[in-house]
Amino acid sequence: MITQETVSAVPREGKFNKNAARRVRVKGKIPAVVYGAAEPAVAVEVDPKQIQKILYSETGHNSIFDLEVAGSTAKVMIVDWQYEPIKGKLIHIDFKRIALDKPIRVEVPIQLTGTAIGVKTSGGILDQMLRELEVECLPGDIPNAISVDVSNLNFGMVLRVSDLPHSDKVKFLTPEDKPVAHVVSIKEEVVATPDAEAAAAVAAPAEPEVVKKGKQETAEGAAAAPAAEKGGKK
Repeated sequence: MITQETVSAVPREGKFNKNAARRVRVKGKIPAVVYGAAEPAVAVEVDPKQIQKILYSETGHNSIFDLEVAGSTAKVMIVDWQYEPIKGKLIHIDFKRIALDKPIRVEVPIQLTGTAIGVKTSGGILDQMLRELEVECLPGDIPNAISVDVSNLNFGMVLRVSDLPHSDKVKFLTPEDKPVAHVVSIKEEVVATPDAEAAAAVAAPAEPEVVKKGKQETAEGAAAAPAAEKGGKK
């Protein structure tokens, strides 16, 4: 989806190493790279607040917006981003220049709506196995999500990619027979009570005699076993 958001970026100069990237972050900015559209890659730094606003928007990383660098503006998408593992802060961004007249491949979320009949009347659980769908379309036709009503989904039924609403403007690249969701039953855990355990012990058949007739232990073997056991403990 094309948005009206404009992100201002400042070109980075000098060496592009860990120390340089650290200095950018100390200033409260994020190191980033802009590439694509048969143009040279450019190292820049951007405001993390603007990037977070886009990533947490309705269209997320599929948002297409203007990136302004040194007076030049280009349509871009966020194609890669990295978080610091402990504090969870953004530490790097990759932007890709987008040509609005050329199809691109993106992944869009699958949104399930309604309450499945297998959940409503039979007490099952809706299990969504596929959460994103790979599609190809023009940048201006990227959907926010692929929504499908699962109200008629019952036990034994599987919702597949072929069941999702299709559009002439959006080509599905994910295989049509791939499962998206189904309704599963809740397995109750049986906890054994002392009475149940006692009843099971009474009901259990006696151990066969052939099991009891094992190798006869000789007096020498019986004496050797404790000695070996003592020898193994330090």
